[in-house]
Formats: sequence, structure tokens, C-alpha cells
Amino acid sequence: MSPARLPIPAPPGVPLGIPEHDAPATLLSGAAARGVQPPVSFEQLDYINGAWNSWLFDRHDQHGLDMNDTEARVLESLDTILSSQQSGAALVRRMPGLVPQLLQSLRSDSFSGAALSRTISSDVVLVAAVIRLANSSHQGAANAIASVEHAVILIGQEGLRQLITTVAFRPIIDVNSGFYTRRLAPRLWEHAERCAISARPLATEMGIEPFDAFLAGLLHNVGLIVSLRLMDQMARGERRLGSDIFLAQLGRDTRRLACSIAREWHFPETVVQALSEQDEMRRGAPMSPLGRLLKLTDYLGKVRLLVENELLDESNPELFSGLPPNAAQCYSALAASREQAAPA
Repeated sequence: MSPARLPIPAPPGVPLGIPEHDAPATLLSGAAARGVQPPVSFEQLDYINGAWNSWLFDRHDQHGLDMNDTEARVLESLDTILSSQQSGAALVRRMPGLVPQLLQSLRSDSFSGAALSRTISSDVVLVAAVIRLANSSHQGAANAIASVEHAVILIGQEGLRQLITTVAFRPIIDVNSGFYTRRLAPRLWEHAERCAISARPLATEMGIEPFDAFLAGLLHNVGLIVSLRLMDQMARGERRLGSDIFLAQLGRDTRRLACSIAREWHFPETVVQALSEQDEMRRGAPMSPLGRLLKLTDYLGKVRLLVENELLDESNPELFSGLPPNAAQCYSALAASREQAAPA
């Protein structure tokens, strides 16, 4: 069955379409970044988010608009968390105390490799990731790198910042998890990690700190990933989630949760602002540079994953019409990031 086409007229004189597996060098310069406005149209976002949610939640015709009791209970539980003093970061199972400490140390240009090594050594998951990255980055060396301190020196400050943050947020998928965690968490994580990886090379030319762009991409889905446990608890094996009203409210609440986690971990305010701006759907609403970059990578990341899973036709020109000039570079980076992103 041929995928549906977007009812969005293409601007005159603009080259349309992207060939399989790569983006052309001449992707849409005609609708350059419009000041501080969002880089993707409301119609494009609505279409792709609908296709994305249908894939995530295996939606069929019976979901419709009305919320059911299970969906209402999920949202009530989320609202309780958001309105209470409960720690949002505590819901992230990975190292809630260790990560902020490490990232704070890495913000200093005079960080101590020995001190970082001692801190990293207290977490076996992080030790394994640091050693693995150091060895993969220095293949061909006579001896394998086995010392955390040696690995820290080889990886360097920027490499460590990215690695530590990635390991911190990568979800732990228990084989005994419920349906929604098993189905959605790997997909959401792959989308977030690939968006984070692709955002870094675009950040500098937009006047954005590259690591802030990486953090924003990685954090974008963390609230939704955390909420999957609530879905499994409330659904109790039933696959009844996915109504339009539920998904709209879920998106708003889980982004609020992501912002809460970012603040609690003392991430840059630019990252928190960019995350909060993703809820803004008014036409022409102003956005920060990082907010626009996050919106673009989120949209194109969903397009790319839907294409790779044969749920979207990449030759549909309306998918890319009106996007800013750096969309081509972003889409190419998303395609290339498939091998860099580790499975959840």
C-alpha cells in the first residue's frame, strides 16, 4: 500500500524529495530559516506525529478520540508526580546521583583525570562503556586498554561528556517488562540518541553549544520513556492505550517531566527552554535557536525511522518542503547515525 501524502503545497521553485538513504545537497534552500519561527510547519508535524504514534502504539481504528479509563489513570499518575515533591530524576534508573557530579566536573576546563577515574570506577556500567569506547577509538594499538584512568585520558573531555550522559539516560529494558516498555523504549531511545548525535554538527553554525544540542536531543524522550512503567502498571497486559486525546496530554506531561529532570540535574537553562518550547504549537510562535534545532531533529528523526521501517515513502516531496537549508545535513547525519546509536 502506498503511504499517504501530505496535503501541503510545495513552494514554487523549490527542489523536492530525498533519494533513498541520503539527502541531496540541494534540499530546500527556498524556505530558509524564518527568523525565530519553528523550522517545520504545523501540518508536517501533525502528519508525522500521527504516523509516529500509530507505529509506537500499534494504533488501529478503535482508538479514536475518546480516552478510556486506563489512559485516564496513566495521566492521573503522571499529574501526581508532576505536582508533588517526588524527584523526577529519581525515576531515571541510571545513576541519579553520580551523573550530575560527573557532568559538573567535566564543565571545568581543568578537570582531573584521576579524580574522574575514581568516580567512574564506582559504577560498573560506566566502567565498561568507558573501556569499550577507548579501545574502539584506538584500534590497532599493541595492547588493549584496561585502565579506567588511561581510557579517560584517551577519550578526552568532550568524549566523556557525551558518553556519560548517554549511558546515564539509556534505558534498562528488563526482559520481564510490560508490553509498552518492551515495545516503545527501544524505539524512543534510538530516536533520541540519533537526534542527539545528528544535532551536534549543526549546533556550532547556529551559535549553539554542541554539547547543549546533544543533551537536548538525548533528553527529549526521557519523560516518555519514564512513563512507560506507569503504562504497564495501569494497562496490566491490555493494549488499550493510544487515543488522540491521551497522546496529546501524554506528550505535554512527559515533556514537563523531562524539563523537571533537566533542572534537577542542573543542566543548562538553554536546554530546559528548548525542551519546553517543543509544546508550543501556535503558528509562527517564537523559538530559541536550540528549540528550533531540536524541533528539526525530532521531526526528521521520526521521518527517518518511519522510512527505515517501510512505513513512510521518502520520495513524498511534502515531507521536506519548506524546511531550512540545514535540513539536508541533518537528515544525512540521521541516516549515518544508525550505526553509531547503540541499542537500548
